[in-house]
Amino acid sequence: MQTLIIAHRGASSLAPENTFAAFDRALAVGADGIEFDLQLSKDKVPVVIHDENLERTTAGQGMVRDYDLADLKSFDAGSWFAAEFSGERIPTLDQLFKRYENSKLLFNLELKTSMTDNQDLEEAVLKCVAEFNLEKRVVISSFNHQSLVRCKELNPHIRTGMLYFEELESPWERALSLGCYSAHPFFYYLQEAEVIEGFKNHNLPVYTWTVNDPEQMEYLVKNEIDAIITDYPQVLSEIITKAG
Repeated sequence: MQTLIIAHRGASSLAPENTFAAFDRALAVGADGIEFDLQLSKDKVPVVIHDENLERTTAGQGMVRDYDLADLKSFDAGSWFAAEFSGERIPTLDQLFKRYENSKLLFNLELKTSMTDNQDLEEAVLKCVAEFNLEKRVVISSFNHQSLVRCKELNPHIRTGMLYFEELESPWERALSLGCYSAHPFFYYLQEAEVIEGFKNHNLPVYTWTVNDPEQMEYLVKNEIDAIITDYPQVLSEIITKAG
């Protein structure tokens, strides 16, 4: 089994996160998939951005949810990273699917519903997935596990992934109880062989994040982790190639 390379917010070490520049570079360096974050604009359009506020990654100020899509589209989302990316914009989910629907990329969608519990986001995202017929290429993840339950209620066939950032006893049991396809642990919690074996014994794929250290990449590839989410897909690609 070859570990999948999932580019975290795109190839975010090479280009501004969650922009087409980062996703294009992820594709160019051989990523198998892209991980990205979704929120709703004021007019209920799913947009690709991590933070609930705009300041860190765009020229805008305030909360994402307080702006209509047209206003969000007016903010530069690339200059903060480097001048050459001036003019990058916040993508919509619809635009992202249109751009990459004919590629072989897998899509790991993270719903940002931990701080803002927004059922409208789940419905809008699932509607878009269905419109593009991408169920087999999508995994929807969230730290808000109730959000994953709602996704399964809306579409029993959608694949969901349980994100977590704490030590859980028998995390595979928790993920399976939620009806999840996969578990998405912070890599720190995969340092013990029995944890990795626990997932394998329960046939539960593991998508671990965010792995930027080459030694950790090598360790996880050696242990046949299903997918590694990383800011450095170009580095992980070289490691996998060398591992044969």
